[in-house]
Amino acid sequence: MKHTTLLLTFLSVAAVTVGCDKTETTSQQLDKVQEKTAAAAQDMKDYTYAQKAEFVEKMQSQLTEINKDLDQLAVKIEKSSDTVKAEANPKLQALREKANQLNKQLDEAKNATESTWESVKTGSKKAYNELKDGFNQARQWVSDKIAP
Repeated sequence: MKHTTLLLTFLSVAAVTVGCDKTETTSQQLDKVQEKTAAAAQDMKDYTYAQKAEFVEKMQSQLTEINKDLDQLAVKIEKSSDTVKAEANPKLQALREKANQLNKQLDEAKNATESTWESVKTGSKKAYNELKDGFNQARQWVSDKIAP
């Protein structure tokens, strides 16, 4: 009898799971983005001048991901009320400006010499962290304002 009850419970849970809508909520999508950016930040190591190309490539990849995520946020904001749009668009624009700043930093990193490498690398990391932090704040704000 216990096995029958257990089997019925398992089959019920499986049926409910299969029947559920597979689309993710806004907060679930944004949580995944936050996890990716946190993992990327942890993956940052202390690159030497000899690893400059690797550093720039990795940072460029992270910038591309954040830009994609910003585009997704922009779509969500565009679908929201006029009040939310009015409040969110300046925040989104500020994040786009930070992304542009990081892109400039990466251009400097590409052209850095051995003597300027440490300061350029530090500036790039700082720009990335500011963008990442700003994005996480925007992600939270959107999650609070635009319910899943």
